[in-house]
Amino acid sequence: MLTKLFIGNLPYTMTSSGLRDVFAKVGEVVDANVVMDKVTGRSRGFGFVEMKDEAGAKKAIDELNETEQDGRKIFVSEARPQAPRDNDR
Repeated sequence: MLTKLFIGNLPYTMTSSGLRDVFAKVGEVVDANVVMDKVTGRSRGFGFVEMKDEAGAKKAIDELNETEQDGRKIFVSEARPQAPRDNDR
């Protein structure tokens, strides 16, 4: 079963392929995505990685949480479901 991880405090220079490369060292990555700002086109400093299985996700959390990537300490946790948005604003 796929497990989605949230990665916070990413360096603004990190790309989706770079994020995939970091996580591929600890397990099989199905997808990696750095969230980009629509206006500036620059990274928003966080992203998501889908690992093939729960064991790979746990290993990624254990080995990569609070490690340094390009001078920034990243935070890795299991992603929570997105909260419903109020579209009436």
